[in-house]
Amino acid sequence: MLLPQRCAACELPGHALCSACRDSLVRLSPPFCARCGAPGTWPVRRCAECSGRRIAFATARAAIVYDARARRFVQAWKERGQRRLARAAASLVVETLSRPDVAALAFVPSDGERALERGHRPAEALARELGRAWELPVASLVRRARSAERQRGLGLKERRRNVVGAFASARASPACVCLVDDVYTSGATAAAAASALRRGGARRVEVVTFARAVR
Repeated sequence: MLLPQRCAACELPGHALCSACRDSLVRLSPPFCARCGAPGTWPVRRCAECSGRRIAFATARAAIVYDARARRFVQAWKERGQRRLARAAASLVVETLSRPDVAALAFVPSDGERALERGHRPAEALARELGRAWELPVASLVRRARSAERQRGLGLKERRRNVVGAFASARASPACVCLVDDVYTSGATAAAAASALRRGGARRVEVVTFARAVR
């Protein structure tokens, strides 16, 4: 009664994500880039975002557009310690995306200091919720090789440089694996973590995220 549960997006009391806000989150649907999942007016094999880049993942797909409402949800989940939102995020992913045809789910590991500040690891929590829903094993296949600056506020080139060498293989990876993260912004983090999976033995890496920035 003193501290009622509030919606992470609109802050009205009642549910962690109220039905009105859940319905208003913009789902991503075709047509989009076959490689990175960027939406467009027609389907393309490679869009302007990923054309000419060497990308370690085969595909990237997200459930919703990272707009203002989604940003409030993610901020409450990641920065304000509302861990229960991982389950709400996973339900939206399962509702929107098909189960990947892979042997296991991996996740982008959190930076150690930021994980201590937050008290939890959002990408890992999302992967474990998806693992339960899709009946797929979840494995810690990627580790942090070094700390990196926050990606927030950096330009595209700076984002890519910032994560070079940030990840390494933690152990041998299955041939086909799905890498899970919370938000796809420039694809730099996903590409760097996918490279680590490829070095660990993965031949095909698919990326799944809860939200995606759309330019």
